[in-house]
Amino acid sequence: MTHLTAEGAAFTELLLEVFRLHGLLLEAGARLTSPLGLTSARWQVLGVVEHGPVTVSEIGRVMGLARQSVQQQTDALEREGFLTYMDNPRHRRARLVQLTEKGREVAASLIPAQAQWANHIGQVSPPEALRAALETLRVLSERLEQDTLPAT
Repeated sequence: MTHLTAEGAAFTELLLEVFRLHGLLLEAGARLTSPLGLTSARWQVLGVVEHGPVTVSEIGRVMGLARQSVQQQTDALEREGFLTYMDNPRHRRARLVQLTEKGREVAASLIPAQAQWANHIGQVSPPEALRAALETLRVLSERLEQDTLPAT
């Protein structure tokens, strides 16, 4: 039986806190977006698409989600008039997703509320501490993307 090293124990403690934080972020996102008829997941998609037309796969890569779950969100957002699909000149089968006027208006209306919320929550730590935490999370993400060690 393999025992946790100090690094493994610290990583395990961190990932459990990240799971908890993820749930809390989804709840906070729902509070911000539900008055506009969105969910946190749909807001995440709009946040990626508002930078320009992208494929569903590209949204999934940016968000770290499976293409299928992003496809469900983009299909729902299209039905509700927030997004539209368009032909992709670089790839016939991977259509591009872009915001409609309704999607642009909703995404723009969320910016002030998100800024106010982020300013409030961000006051808990100095910017340097938050950037150090961000760097740690990025390093761990890169490690996980490269990791091929099978779970036993």
